[in-house]
Amino acid sequence: MGGARSQVNKAHKTRFASKASRHSHKIDKVRSGKPAGSHRAALKGARAARLQHSKAIRDQKRAALLKEKRSSNGSSSAPRVIVLCGLSSSANIGPLAEDLLTFAAGGDEKLTSNTVASPAYKLRTTVLQAPYGDLTSCMELAKVADLLAFVVSANSLYNSNSGNPIDEFGSQCLSVLRAVGLPSTAVFIRDLPSDTKSKQELKKAAVSFLSPELPEDCRFYAAETKDDLHMFMRLFKEQHLSSPHWRNQRPYVMSEEACIKPGDSMGLCTLLVSGYLRAHNLSVNQLVHVSGAGDFQLGQIDILKDPCPVSERKNSDVMDSDDNQIQIIDTFVPDPLNQEPLLVENIPDPLAGEQTWPTEAEMEEAYESNKQRKVVKRKLPRGTSEYQAAWIVDDTDDEGDDSENDNPDGAGMVIDEKDHSEHDSDSSDIDAVSHFMEKFDQETIGGSEMGDDENLTKEQIEEDIKRIKESNADDEEFPDEVETPLDVPARKRFAKYRGLKSFRTSSWDPKESLPPEYARIFAFDKFTRTQKHVLAKRAELDEESSKDCARIGSYVMLHVKNVPTDVASKLCHPSRRLPVVVSGLLQHESKISVLHFSIKKHDSYEAPIRSKEPLIFNVGFRQFTARPLFSSDNINCNKHKMERFLHHGRFSIASVYAPISFPPVPLIVLKNIDGQQPVIAAVGTLKSVDPDQIILKKIVLTGYPQRVSKLKAMVRYMFHHPEDVRWFKPVELWTKHGKRGRIKETVGTHGSMKCIFNSSVQQHDTVCMSLFKRAFPKWPEQFYLQI
Repeated sequence: MGGARSQVNKAHKTRFASKASRHSHKIDKVRSGKPAGSHRAALKGARAARLQHSKAIRDQKRAALLKEKRSSNGSSSAPRVIVLCGLSSSANIGPLAEDLLTFAAGGDEKLTSNTVASPAYKLRTTVLQAPYGDLTSCMELAKVADLLAFVVSANSLYNSNSGNPIDEFGSQCLSVLRAVGLPSTAVFIRDLPSDTKSKQELKKAAVSFLSPELPEDCRFYAAETKDDLHMFMRLFKEQHLSSPHWRNQRPYVMSEEACIKPGDSMGLCTLLVSGYLRAHNLSVNQLVHVSGAGDFQLGQIDILKDPCPVSERKNSDVMDSDDNQIQIIDTFVPDPLNQEPLLVENIPDPLAGEQTWPTEAEMEEAYESNKQRKVVKRKLPRGTSEYQAAWIVDDTDDEGDDSENDNPDGAGMVIDEKDHSEHDSDSSDIDAVSHFMEKFDQETIGGSEMGDDENLTKEQIEEDIKRIKESNADDEEFPDEVETPLDVPARKRFAKYRGLKSFRTSSWDPKESLPPEYARIFAFDKFTRTQKHVLAKRAELDEESSKDCARIGSYVMLHVKNVPTDVASKLCHPSRRLPVVVSGLLQHESKISVLHFSIKKHDSYEAPIRSKEPLIFNVGFRQFTARPLFSSDNINCNKHKMERFLHHGRFSIASVYAPISFPPVPLIVLKNIDGQQPVIAAVGTLKSVDPDQIILKKIVLTGYPQRVSKLKAMVRYMFHHPEDVRWFKPVELWTKHGKRGRIKETVGTHGSMKCIFNSSVQQHDTVCMSLFKRAFPKWPEQFYLQI
């Protein structure tokens, strides 16, 4: 109402001020001992420090990105590798590869190599073709690809019944390549019509079909005219290419040329591999892995003159020189003192297990520890050690005092087979037990040799396949259940098994009763610390300019020594379409240990996969045979339950004897089928390297209640001898309806027993007993496949 003449009061100055600032004038600055504005200065200094730290991190990332860009796009960088992969049988990649090479070379001259230099684009390019229908070759080429270009035909969009440009092999190939780790991807669309409108519609249809199957940053190109190829090359030059992390950890050379130099030893030769060094620097003292052959030492590294320079001046210099003469710029020879030895297996010490006489200090220390230990009186079976007693369940039931029918000698379940044989069996019993143990392991684990199939008839093979499928179904429906043999006492048949009161909390010594193969493998005190040290050592090799180190991007000739002549001749055979890949190994990666992979069965593979069945493992650049032992993945437990089959729809742990690798590394499992190409069976990744990981094989003995009276029940058919009932009396019982109990006494002479449970047992319930023993992987007959 007042309008412009209304009174406006001045805002209070302390409206947004704190209480401390309003009363700051009342505090004597001299008495407080704190200079004015010190708190604000401290905040300002902390903020400046944070800004400085953030700026340093940004500068480091910018320098690393600039270094990577210069190494990948500069004139001294290695050629970029384009791998063409057809997703259907109608995609003809041969003409596209020739067009790309001819266009990149900038002329119509005849091409003599898959690598060309383009002065117009200032780029070197290598074009490789993945053979359609060969899954293994497609996978090996994808491992070295900088750009994985999928080729589809526009005709498949309206000619095929489903209208999908991806057929069955293309879908399987895509799933395998995704598991290996996709580099930068692109899609070339061929057979497009000349009409602009129809061309755009078909391209949009192809993009809608392929986009869900490929990464988000995948680019789509039409590949019909020179203008299309020109657009691709222009964008390809400026594109930042990404590659799998596992490949960036190791230096590797993809062969431009490969030949054989005869060696001094019979049956051995020197493999000469020429190509560009990629990813990291390579030391001549470093071990290398030849894909398909194995691990070897380097005899020499020659730095050669670049045969495919980008600049025209360098090109003219090469033309003036002799084409047939190899120009060696520098040579690196290994130092015998610094060269890493080729250690594959550990040499066991035959005296490592000898018992020595304890010293006086050790005896006095043991005496003091025994005095301080609390004495607990327990009833233990005769011949049972203190460590073995940890697996025997305490008899805490109030009704357990009635033991007039127990064995007066106190014989019970003995864990160690050796102690059991000394008290209750003779040498003939030991032979019988070992015979039945081997037979039982073959039936429950499936450890039959695959090489025996050569002598079987067609009907026998079909019967064997049917038996495996039935056992796989039984394992899913009745896991771990076995039948007690009638002709062999259970205390002898299951002498190596023991009971566990708690699978999660009960202790199990990882060094107890190890197989002989454990004397041949290597172990780490702290694997993660070792991996960190190895990667730091590789980073130092990249930073320093050593005299025995070949630089990244240089054209080198590797002298791989002591390669078997027959393997090298197959690698260098003219009919071989795949390049030879030589990758540098990190420290310790040639040694054998126990590797654990997180694995899942592939959706396209329907046949059962048994434990300890020979399979082909593709781990990074490596390809070897293994006989894995499957187990469950328990996160909060140091023990893992063995699985007899690899089941669909869930992850398991596959433990194998294999050369050490540092994670993360992808895993592709292939299965050989007679007369056919290997098919993909499972995919996964490397989880850990740990020989002390405990895998327990579980068996469940079952019995059936005959008469039930409140908490008591008489159970039969679990055992067939009274001595077996007394032997397994310390082990806890459980039922499929959730009851817990124990064996009270034996009844009769046919293995029936009286049991007590924590609640009433129903007549149709099943009484079970769980027994465990440690399982180990199977040592393969040969690690690396013969090509």
